[in-house]
Amino acid sequence: MTGLVFDAARCTHCGLCVRQCPFSALSMENDRLEVSAACRMCGVCVRSCPQQAIRMEKADQPMLDKRQWRDILVYVEHDEGKIHPVTLELIGKAHELASVVGQHVRCLMIGDQIEQAADTLLDYGVAEVLVAQDPQLRYFRSDNYTAVFAEAIRMRRPAVVLVGATVSGRSLAPRVAARFRTGLTADCTVLQMRENTDLVQIRPAFGGNIMAQILNTHHRPQFATVRYKVMDPAHRRPRTGQVVRMTLNETMLKSRIQLLKTEPHPQQTSIADAEVLVAVGRGIRDEKTLQQIQLLAGKLGAQLACSRPLVESGRFPVYRQIGLSGRTVKPKLILTLGISGAIQFTAGMNQAEKIIAVNTDPRAPIFDLAHVAVVGDAARITEQMLKEMEEISEC
Repeated sequence: MTGLVFDAARCTHCGLCVRQCPFSALSMENDRLEVSAACRMCGVCVRSCPQQAIRMEKADQPMLDKRQWRDILVYVEHDEGKIHPVTLELIGKAHELASVVGQHVRCLMIGDQIEQAADTLLDYGVAEVLVAQDPQLRYFRSDNYTAVFAEAIRMRRPAVVLVGATVSGRSLAPRVAARFRTGLTADCTVLQMRENTDLVQIRPAFGGNIMAQILNTHHRPQFATVRYKVMDPAHRRPRTGQVVRMTLNETMLKSRIQLLKTEPHPQQTSIADAEVLVAVGRGIRDEKTLQQIQLLAGKLGAQLACSRPLVESGRFPVYRQIGLSGRTVKPKLILTLGISGAIQFTAGMNQAEKIIAVNTDPRAPIFDLAHVAVVGDAARITEQMLKEMEEISEC
């Protein structure tokens, strides 16, 4: 582990390192330098010390035989056997990654009475579907699902584990990664494989202003979660794999979470599944214009979505939000009205097949992404579109 080493004999107690620390992590107590948990090992103190009384030492990383970790394991997200589409997207990406190193794609499915659903995954060319099936696993509970997941990894020793960034996936993945003292990169947008099986995990950082490349070179397995609608789904392939039933014991199945009852959640059409979207932003200020846009969305057979400011103002529910802190969408057509196009928004919709943007600012960033750019007032353009659609319907 990397750490700071303090040489008291060299120190003149000038306090420069304490003043220069950007995280206020250093203090001088009893003529010794104290380092708090706020230290980020940035090295500013090392560079600023005129007496070179501070140095940074890096411990040798343990040797890892990467040949002992093979293949890519995809966690199968499902609702009582109904497989979530994000699983097929992960399988498609896993095949692409595995082809670089000549390895296989495996799946793990946890639940009860799921063997028939697991068998359908063989249509997508996976080498194996591990099935952990038991009545105690019918509903997701983080502790016993983690125990089963960890056992599957010990059995197959995958180099990479891919999990959908769903509600349960975001709960499960970090718990399993912690069991193996390995890293996890959340909400990846791009995944690339190196020939030595190191996974390059790319995701937005600092509010989407940069794309960070993250590697976990000294530990296995490598965990990554991926949002729905970011990757292309897998295509059907010849069936060559098999379904394998895991042997479970009471220790794995035991849960400290007591399930009292279950209630079905009201079904809502997700904007992530919509083929046509009309998205509104900060530029839409009055309710009359918003009502006109809702009417336009209805005539287009589109769902209404928004950018973050409209959620924060209370005008839209959070499940209508597109962007880094909302949903990722991939429609055939998206019409944006009054949206400037900050990276936090565009990162959630830049894979749309056709983007039409309307904004009064000709330099709005959304126009850099749009296939059709319209400079103008969204209210007037909406009104004109409705008028022309009315005239067409009367013909």
